[in-house]
Amino acid sequence: MNSQNGFLLSYIKYSENDAVLHCFTEEEGFQSYFLKGLYTKKNKKKGLLLPLSKLNFSLLPIKGNGIQTISKFEMVKSNDIYTDIRCNTVVFFISDFLNQNLKHENKNHHIFFCLEEFIDELESQNYQSHLIFLIKILKVQGVAPLLNDGKFLDPETGTFSLEMMQQIFTEEISAIWQAVLSSTNPYQIKIPSAFRKDFLDSILVYYHYHITDFRIPASLEIIQQIFE
Repeated sequence: MNSQNGFLLSYIKYSENDAVLHCFTEEEGFQSYFLKGLYTKKNKKKGLLLPLSKLNFSLLPIKGNGIQTISKFEMVKSNDIYTDIRCNTVVFFISDFLNQNLKHENKNHHIFFCLEEFIDELESQNYQSHLIFLIKILKVQGVAPLLNDGKFLDPETGTFSLEMMQQIFTEEISAIWQAVLSSTNPYQIKIPSAFRKDFLDSILVYYHYHITDFRIPASLEIIQQIFE
């Protein structure tokens, strides 16, 4: 029997009592698993299926061309981030984001480690950690901007220029990008609250240019409202 550790990104109901789980696993990358009986009255484990909860799955041998079936699962580590409305909103946004944009990602220990680090930051009530996390993922993917002496980030070329190329990439927003990209511990950087909305918007614009088939999460509006 195969065992996997993974972060839950989403799950959808299948038939009356079953579900399909979408996860990012340590050994296989993005995976979908079939879970029987999740919605039966006797099943008390539905409460463990929280966005970005780290779970251990025991998997039955695959048959034919179908997806693997979970025989049982346990939470690897519990935390209290889901009781904090701001943390909960950030978790929901990032799980939505990754579920949309990691569907073709194979095994990647760097992304898995980034997720573990991100959850640790949220546990410390770092409410801007999602902004840093998204740029760290760009670094892992090898498409982060290249630093130079320019003051304005050009999102299309991924370089800094002497002139502003897009309205949202002001000198202030570009300076935050430079600080995060050059820091050895970017989670310690304090992004002024007045710039966080525009900074997140700038990150999404950059993803649009550099990540194939990029999709903006439906939860974007929610996280913008919470942090206004």
